[in-house]
Amino acid sequence: MKSDITIPEVENVFLAAVQEWSDDFMEKVWYAYLINDSDFQLDSVMVVSKAFGTIDGEMKKTSLLRHAFVEIPAVSVVKIEMIVKSVLALNNEFTVTYFIGNTLYDKKFIFKANSVNETAVEEVPILFVDGVMVK
Repeated sequence: MKSDITIPEVENVFLAAVQEWSDDFMEKVWYAYLINDSDFQLDSVMVVSKAFGTIDGEMKKTSLLRHAFVEIPAVSVVKIEMIVKSVLALNNEFTVTYFIGNTLYDKKFIFKANSVNETAVEEVPILFVDGVMVK
């Protein structure tokens, strides 16, 4: 039964954490973006995020956040959520599920603990700003 199910490899779809100024917080904050650098539109996109790990020897985890997007056009970007400064010390996991045509794609992207910082940035395709990417 399980051998009959094939889940194709996700290509040219990835996440980036980008630091932007927030008038609400009066400081720079990190935002997670979903980048579709493929030639295909993504349909029925679901993103589930959570953070987990240990801080000072104590296990910590956040609640699940869910985001749904009807469609994400080819070669485009969508802002998912703000990454709160206090969870940057944890592993931040984003599970992305979507359809291209009738084919279901699914992948987990993890920003490792303390990997989202100003020293680890590189230019993010399509956005053309500095950010931390996971592919």
